[in-house]
Amino acid sequence: MEWFAATDYEIARWILQRGVAALAFVAFWSTLNQFRPLLGEHGLLPVPELLARVGRGRRLRGPTLFARGYSDAGLVALAVAGMSVAALIVVGVPQLAGPWAPAAAFLVLWILYLSVVNVGQTFYGFGWEMLLCEALFTVAWLGSVHEAPPMTILILVWWLVFRLEFGAGMIKIRGGREWRDLTALMYHHETQPMPGPLSRQAHLLPAWFHRVEVVGNHIAQLGVPFLLFVPGPVGSTAAAVVILTQFWLILTGNFAWLNWITVVLAASAISDSAWHAVIPAIPNGPGADAGPLPLWWLILTLAVTALLVALAWPALRNLFSRRQLMNASFNRYMLQNAYGAFGTVTKERIEIVVEGTTGEPGDESGWREYGFRGKPGEVHRIPRQWAPYHLRLDWLMWFLPLGRMWEPWFEVFLMRLLEADPATLRMLAHDPFDGQRPRYVRAVAYRYRFTTHAEFRADRARWRRIREGTVAGPSSLGP
Repeated sequence: MEWFAATDYEIARWILQRGVAALAFVAFWSTLNQFRPLLGEHGLLPVPELLARVGRGRRLRGPTLFARGYSDAGLVALAVAGMSVAALIVVGVPQLAGPWAPAAAFLVLWILYLSVVNVGQTFYGFGWEMLLCEALFTVAWLGSVHEAPPMTILILVWWLVFRLEFGAGMIKIRGGREWRDLTALMYHHETQPMPGPLSRQAHLLPAWFHRVEVVGNHIAQLGVPFLLFVPGPVGSTAAAVVILTQFWLILTGNFAWLNWITVVLAASAISDSAWHAVIPAIPNGPGADAGPLPLWWLILTLAVTALLVALAWPALRNLFSRRQLMNASFNRYMLQNAYGAFGTVTKERIEIVVEGTTGEPGDESGWREYGFRGKPGEVHRIPRQWAPYHLRLDWLMWFLPLGRMWEPWFEVFLMRLLEADPATLRMLAHDPFDGQRPRYVRAVAYRYRFTTHAEFRADRARWRRIREGTVAGPSSLGP
């Protein structure tokens, strides 16, 4: 029975529980702010219309508390409840009771967020949404401060990190040639969906550095993850490598909570002994309150372990499949998923710029640009650091020129701008008409690139852009 108690991983549990809960808080906060204008009763893809289609035979992705009806008030209540429970875990309240309390708290978060994702349609179609769901369920079984963490649950967390990293590495090796000829990161910092304040500096680093970046990425994702399963110094070192590579991604981009949750999950493989060796002030050994695993809790966690192992086969098979799926769930509860990103890297950055005018469409001088919070627009503006907060509208704008120009939500978005809809305008950084209705709106494609050091010194612009042409509009609400 002693083997099942991970007595050297109490710090790992502390980080896992609070870190995953903190990111859940951010996710519910993002939902509270953005779900209603995107998916609410009057959103771009209204959930009531989705549920009506379900009533006509369409099936939802999975279970949801909104299955019998949706209201914006209910969404607000759900998001506030999620933020409240997550905050309690962050400060450690449920962990002070028996192991049932943090388990119940995390399962509540899992059910609440699963309910959101399963009606979130394309706005919640990102890999980190299902990753958060899986992390909430898995971390639920780590117990309280009164007993050591169950070893089998920690191994399942390591398996989750393995799928995250190794899956992403295999997607790249099987993907674009740029990952094999080591040129991918000569483009990626410039063309990624939402650059951060340091992305331009990273892009302007020499070519040899970008090749080293790619080699380091392949080592961190294809080799290091296997070492996570070796307890002690080896696993702790492997986790440190994963964490360091993730911090580089955090510094150079905005990938919502993907990198942050990977850091938190990877920390599960760092033992208390390793923490003590690096920072002697950290105690080495079990906490004063930690006791043996209660028999009922051991049986329950072993049952959960057996369930997750039984669900793992499709994800394991997918890792070694020639037709590897990226960011796919194999069951309706988003457990034991497949992950991965950027199998190919975009070589050129095309941005869709949305403009409006109060004059005639033929008068080019009258068109004025709407400003988005995160995606590139005005060429002098410094890109902001938004992660781990997720700007869903800005992210989907990046996909439009990649062959998804006629997404239904985008047509509704243009109509909302013509209506000067206050909820839609609040998602933007700048409304050139100060809440008034434009007569026409249109979408224009621009080719963007980062300025060189010399160009920046000349006019302090961070981007150069060249107009490619109009891709939508001009359109109006009519006479």
